[in-house]
Amino acid sequence: MKGFCPLASGSKGNSIFIGTEHTKVLIDAGISARMLEKKLSEINVDLSDIDAIIITHEHTDHIAGLATLGCKMGFPVFANSDTARAIYEILGDAPKFKIFSTGEKFEFGDLEFDPFSIQHDAADPVGFIVQTASAKLGVCADLGFASSLVTSKLQNCDYLYLESNHQVSMVHSCTRPPIYKQRVLGRLGHLSNDQCAELLKEVLHPRLKHVYLAHLSSECNTPEVAQMVISAMLEEQNAQVQVSVAYQYEVSQLISL
Repeated sequence: MKGFCPLASGSKGNSIFIGTEHTKVLIDAGISARMLEKKLSEINVDLSDIDAIIITHEHTDHIAGLATLGCKMGFPVFANSDTARAIYEILGDAPKFKIFSTGEKFEFGDLEFDPFSIQHDAADPVGFIVQTASAKLGVCADLGFASSLVTSKLQNCDYLYLESNHQVSMVHSCTRPPIYKQRVLGRLGHLSNDQCAELLKEVLHPRLKHVYLAHLSSECNTPEVAQMVISAMLEEQNAQVQVSVAYQYEVSQLISL
């Protein structure tokens, strides 16, 4: 199966499938190996077909499956050195790490990865530009604000996976404690719907085909609200871009590459 497909997106776990004719990877493995196997089967991919797991950062909702997939089953795990060190401290074991340097491109199979720094409360969190033979993919979630570097890296993508975590008014009115609200709204937290819209506005171009809205809060956002905010911006810009939600519990729309 060749394609780009979020398998899970949100605070309960994150994982994205990217596959070409020759290479199949997961970006993050934040759900169990059993659940990943089930979700992959829904897009006609066997877990055994996965060649590697690429990690954005060490928070549990991005690495929960690594104890099985990396440490027991031996899947190669790509991470930068600070993230690998943090994963080892969390798991008490080390997967078969392949270390990359943030800011330096690397190749794996017929995929090229460009890891870039993002602003989040983790050791050395990254987003990725992934280049296939036919498409440029941007994966950028779990960040408190979009820096000029982020905006620069996400230019000219064919497909984007962007965080649209919360609606600010819903964070203020929710029953969560103040420390939660401060983290989510802070510069090392998560992008709001409005921030996502502003970022998307900065990187819009005529060849952009599809945007996934990612990591939606179950308490402080809804798919309808997120899509409404993004669609309003796109309408103002007279931009024709397909927008869909990356879901927490369902396999999201598969894009063929």
